[in-house]
Amino acid sequence: MIDCKIHGANDMRLEPTAMPEPGPGQVLLRLGAGGICGSDMHYFFEGRVGSFQIREPMTPGHEASGVVARVGAGVTRVKEGDNVAINPSHPCGKCDNCRDGRENLCREMRFLGSASIFPHVQGMFREYFLMGERQLTPVAGDVTLGELACCEPFSVGLHSVNRIGTPLVGKTVLVTGAGTIGCMTVLAAKLFGAVKVIVTDVVDNPLAVAKSIGADVGLRVDRLPAGTSLAEAIGEVDVALEVAGSPAALMSCLEATRKGGTIVQVGTLPPEGMHFPANQIMARELNYIGSFRFGNVFDWAVRYISERRIDVRPLISSQHKITDAIEAFNIAKDKTRSTKVQLVCA
Repeated sequence: MIDCKIHGANDMRLEPTAMPEPGPGQVLLRLGAGGICGSDMHYFFEGRVGSFQIREPMTPGHEASGVVARVGAGVTRVKEGDNVAINPSHPCGKCDNCRDGRENLCREMRFLGSASIFPHVQGMFREYFLMGERQLTPVAGDVTLGELACCEPFSVGLHSVNRIGTPLVGKTVLVTGAGTIGCMTVLAAKLFGAVKVIVTDVVDNPLAVAKSIGADVGLRVDRLPAGTSLAEAIGEVDVALEVAGSPAALMSCLEATRKGGTIVQVGTLPPEGMHFPANQIMARELNYIGSFRFGNVFDWAVRYISERRIDVRPLISSQHKITDAIEAFNIAKDKTRSTKVQLVCA
């Protein structure tokens, strides 16, 4: 079988490897669809994501669906032939953060396709892989494997909106960045009652996709009239979610959020840091909140997608055979023509 391995920046190799055998409590899965995430692209093109640097060959891929090929002894949650959504988050369940219900902050987290620890946790961009049954949610019905692979990024959007901590009903929300996570955040904000969602970006295609799934306004911030701030262009918002990982976008969130409003940082900012006007947080009593990956919302995401209470299909730009992974990564990098690019088995 084929396994996509990143050895360093711009060095991905399609390597043959032996078919694994499921042990007790394990499930052998055939890749259904695997979405190429922004972090996967950082690993491939730069060899790192923020402070997480590749130090050994690593299989990327943490947003995927699968088809059960075989089950190990004692497995009862799924059976052969089931389509499953896969939760890539594997917390210890024992540390203080896990006991407090904040499993995404687990001190011993093993997150698939991540170089955050060493040895790295291998991901799912391979034809077959093993998974513990507790990380699998079987889904029946006509929902596609491509849609099920969107459960992980939608979980990120759900978690970021959940982190706001107050109801969104009737609120105006700003989302900076119209990529996959930005669009998932739009879906989550609308699902939870936001009356108006404004999305900003510097590329037309992502904004068009964001509007197609419910954004009320899509704005090219690089085309604002000279000397015009985002706050002047759109007015004040109740909540701003920075999803682009851009210092300039975060500054625009600070400017556009009303006094007493909330800013949620979802995107990963450059590791070298940035100048931060902390006095604005103090003087305007802004709530500044971080949102990392996702907490215990994965099963919500599966339910919302499988019941089509939200529709992620407009976000899936294309699917490519895993043997064409390098080409697929290059397509995914081009935001003028893609939102979510997925890998599938040959």
